Amino acid sequence: MNNSKKIRLVYPQWQGGNISELIPELSFEDVSKGYILGAHLLNYLAPETKDKTVIIPVSEEINRTEENGILCYADILKQTKEALQILNKENPDIIITLGGECSVSVVPFTYLAHKYKNDIAMIWIDAHPDITLPDDQTYNGYHAMAVASIMGKGDEKIVSELPAKIDADKILFVGLRDWEREEIKKRQIEYGIKHLSPKDSDSTKILDWLKSTDTNHVVIHFDMDVLDPAEIIAAVGVVPSGMKINEVTKIINDISKEYDVVGLTIAEPMPRTAIKIRNMLYNLPIIK
Repeated sequence: MNNSKKIRLVYPQWQGGNISELIPELSFEDVSKGYILGAHLLNYLAPETKDKTVIIPVSEEINRTEENGILCYADILKQTKEALQILNKENPDIIITLGGECSVSVVPFTYLAHKYKNDIAMIWIDAHPDITLPDDQTYNGYHAMAVASIMGKGDEKIVSELPAKIDADKILFVGLRDWEREEIKKRQIEYGIKHLSPKDSDSTKILDWLKSTDTNHVVIHFDMDVLDPAEIIAAVGVVPSGMKINEVTKIINDISKEYDVVGLTIAEPMPRTAIKIRNMLYNLPIIK
């Protein structure tokens, strides 16, 4: 794929998270919009690229209205449409997405599934399975519905905008260790999605699974809360006994040696320290 067009997609969507109670040391606004800073910080820290960088515009207005069982529904629907319009215009073959909460994978992955005529498998590296549905009435954050949406399940208006879906037999959860609710465990079994726990997540098992899918292209979602908080706290989730940074990077590199990785997302950055430093600087009027 040497002649392929690759873009870097900075997608600072934050509205899908409902997480303020999980980070009490920060204000409601700082936590809610922390993903915005996180996405731009990832872009700043990432290696310079000759590929085109596209920033998805997101609203920064805090309007936490729930509709159809989804928090900030109107903003998410609007941003989904706009992101898809941008991708259709750019027509990339490979997309590197820097988020933003987990739902930033929904548009690029379904776009790529359509582009490659469903000859695609998805590796979802995450502490959580993200198969909540709006009708569950237990959690209204869209980031917990990301995989369900990619599968074509969930809100009809959002799903109808997506150009394709990825079926359960082409999805593998890696590093999964927190289902949060018993109904999610049952739903994963019902959907037939396989998973590997952190201690079982190694390249050999993942490559064996990929071979069984008989696909040539791979999309990888790397949710930073899969990482062990004993090593680094980089995301919202701090569930213990996660994966090490070098374990995750090895898996992604090993996959890319054997398959065409056409989509890679890094998601859920919550830069607590950077937010505190920013607030400190804003409280020093002499530098304004």
